[in-house]
Amino acid sequence: MADIIRLLPDHVANQIAAGEVVQRPSSVVKELLENAIDAGATEIQLIVKDGGKTLIQIVDNGKGMSGTDARLSFERHATSKIQKAEDLFNLHTKGFRGEALASIAAIAHVEMLTRTEEDEIGTRIKMEGSKVVAQEVVVAPIGTSMLVKNLFFNIPARRNFLKSDQVEFRHITDEFHRISLAHPQVAFNFYNNGSDVFQLPANDFRKRIVQIFGRKTDEKLVPVEEETHVVKISGYIQKPEFAKKSRGEQFFFANNRFIKSPYLHHAILGAFEGLIRPGTHPGYFLNLEVDPGTIDINIHPTKTEVKFDDEHTLYAMLKSTVKHSLGQFNVTPALDFEQDQNLDTPYSYKNKEVGIPQVVVDSSFNPFEAVKTSRGNSTSNYSKPKVEGWENLYLGMDMSIDGDNHSNLEFESEVVNSSIFDEGQEVVDHTTTTFQLRKKYIITTIKSGMVVIN
Repeated sequence: MADIIRLLPDHVANQIAAGEVVQRPSSVVKELLENAIDAGATEIQLIVKDGGKTLIQIVDNGKGMSGTDARLSFERHATSKIQKAEDLFNLHTKGFRGEALASIAAIAHVEMLTRTEEDEIGTRIKMEGSKVVAQEVVVAPIGTSMLVKNLFFNIPARRNFLKSDQVEFRHITDEFHRISLAHPQVAFNFYNNGSDVFQLPANDFRKRIVQIFGRKTDEKLVPVEEETHVVKISGYIQKPEFAKKSRGEQFFFANNRFIKSPYLHHAILGAFEGLIRPGTHPGYFLNLEVDPGTIDINIHPTKTEVKFDDEHTLYAMLKSTVKHSLGQFNVTPALDFEQDQNLDTPYSYKNKEVGIPQVVVDSSFNPFEAVKTSRGNSTSNYSKPKVEGWENLYLGMDMSIDGDNHSNLEFESEVVNSSIFDEGQEVVDHTTTTFQLRKKYIITTIKSGMVVIN
């Protein structure tokens, strides 16, 4: 029987690896952005056309690569991040598997332009389907520029499975959100089809959240801070009244790396229990800093699914920390029948010293003193009534009514009102009759009708 097992060619093996690493254009964006951050870049530009199908370009100002390193970076399992197996349990970088560039070059047209600070000239490499088309010495700025064109050009079946440009662009935007939130100290610029999408300068974590999700997000955030020997938790959660029906703004970062963890998400839901309506989801932006030896991030090629050594302790600490923040900032409702709410001290005044309130009075103010106006006229500080002709309201009334003398007054219990409203009777006597109602209203008649005075 003839031998049937044989080694796969390198280009076929690279395409198989690309199926795990590169699933859609957003996977390319994720890998290249992580490489730029590992290179120590402080400013990164992302340029996308047609949802990443036509063009993905990432330009950084990192430390760059020499000509030899640039060529070796496209080989499978070639990396500068690890040297031995023990390094997998003490990782401080993003990309370490050495598969990203080899997988991308296997299914796209790739062009790299890079230069280090020590070199005076840079290196330019062109690759098509794992084949080096050109390598030359060129003038280049410090850093690296990666240009990826025509994704899946040699695998038409994979290209047909891609969604529309809008859907692919949304996936790229999601990856951009995750990486830019994990690294607020790095400035990011995002361009799509020649137009600006995001211009994010280097900032702190809270301002980066507001820059991405809008100014109204600032009032929704509640800070979370806790540090133990197991984990250090920091970040922000959104107030319960802003919970949404969709899982939009939910981000976990473990050692500055975005992760997906349904188990930890359940801890957040437990902390919000009773505060949000069923079917709604709270928003959170939480950073978890743990010992690199207690987390395994190599269980999936995309490195978004991780495994913690002691998940139960982490679960309990996360839940209690979020509950503490909700209670500390008076987000959770409290019911205490013996507590006087008027005596509660606001949280911002907790550590402030008590001062005696003072009333400032202008002792030189005289309401009857004449003041010069802007027109040069002199007027008094006291404002006169603006109602003109108010004296006419009291014509025909006897103004000498004594409020304490009720002998001449008739009350509404006596039916004498008919004399005012009798129709068909010619009025000859013009004498006025005055009534007082409830010691508050004075009612009388004049020639043209009736007057009620309060």
